[in-house]
Amino acid sequence: MDLQLTDKRALVTGGSRGIGKAVAYALAMEGVDVALLARDPQTLEAVAHSLSQQTGRRVVGVVADTRSEMEVRRAVAQAETALGGSVDILVNAAAEPAGYAPPPRMSEITASYLQAQMDVKVMGYLRVIQAVAPGMIGRGWGRIINISGLAARSTGNAVGSIRNVSVAALTKNLADELGPKGINVTVVHPGTTETERTSDMLTHRAQSRGVTQEQIRAELDAGNSTGKLVNAQEVADVVAFLASPRSRAIHGDAIVVGGGVPGSIHY
Repeated sequence: MDLQLTDKRALVTGGSRGIGKAVAYALAMEGVDVALLARDPQTLEAVAHSLSQQTGRRVVGVVADTRSEMEVRRAVAQAETALGGSVDILVNAAAEPAGYAPPPRMSEITASYLQAQMDVKVMGYLRVIQAVAPGMIGRGWGRIINISGLAARSTGNAVGSIRNVSVAALTKNLADELGPKGINVTVVHPGTTETERTSDMLTHRAQSRGVTQEQIRAELDAGNSTGKLVNAQEVADVVAFLASPRSRAIHGDAIVVGGGVPGSIHY
């Protein structure tokens, strides 16, 4: 299937690693020119160069901390200059990944910790959307995909649930507002996903529990209905479709890409 993405322009936040990096690769392979937004200039430069070499598309890095509106607006302007026009596709993936340390219990959650998490994954997403949406509105077309997570649908991590539910609520509100202007907005809920950081996570969990990495890996594989951990590129394949003109019928809703949650029914 031709996703009709050739020569589109995309901005991927959190694009220097993990799901964001995989999304950038998938889009570039479909003919998209991509700007990666992250905080570390050296990593950005290396990843952008590597992806450009692999895909043959223009891939550039722009530095910003999404907690700063000024930095976000400056980075978006730099991205649009480097790509030769306004952003057609925004993928928000800049957030602290979960799963590397036990989540805080109710008595351990501080206001500063919760505010910091919300500032990055909710307000950070909104800041970037506010910066790119005028260009999409002006052209009457755009795609915004917000990467959230399955903590939105489960207990066990109160802060993770709060921030992910908030991203879903933000997505739906923006979908209703921007849909009539030709802009589709969706939220993607990955489950535990294999990335380049998975090896470190396996080591950390195994050491903290006094078990082998193979045991931890088996538990992770058993955590979804396919019996095998979903990897970042498999998530990115779904995001690439949502970024395409062919995805017009999917709007405002949550797309789960976790390999299936055992025993759970959503309708």
